[in-house]
Amino acid sequence: MDRPDWIITARELAGGPGQVVLVDVREPEEWDESRLENAIHIPLGELQRRAESELSPDSDLVIYCAHGIRSLQAVSILRMLGFDKTRSLDGGICEWEELGLPVIR
Repeated sequence: MDRPDWIITARELAGGPGQVVLVDVREPEEWDESRLENAIHIPLGELQRRAESELSPDSDLVIYCAHGIRSLQAVSILRMLGFDKTRSLDGGICEWEELGLPVIR
């Protein structure tokens, strides 16, 4: 069974899917604890208000949270706003770390 186009795995992202913009939709205290390098921080509750001024609809966006639930909500919001090249990191930053991939602390 094929995976939906709005999902990307940590292995795929780490393998270099090209130029992506990482967007962390977790809360500030989660961001302070750890994050992916070069990520933009826009908490989910602020995403709809801030997206059009801080993100480009032409960018390939990868949204992540802790486990991949909030990032799916974020993808839905962004796609409704016209950000069609938006994907959710499956398993979130927790999956990323479980694979031993680097985070900023």
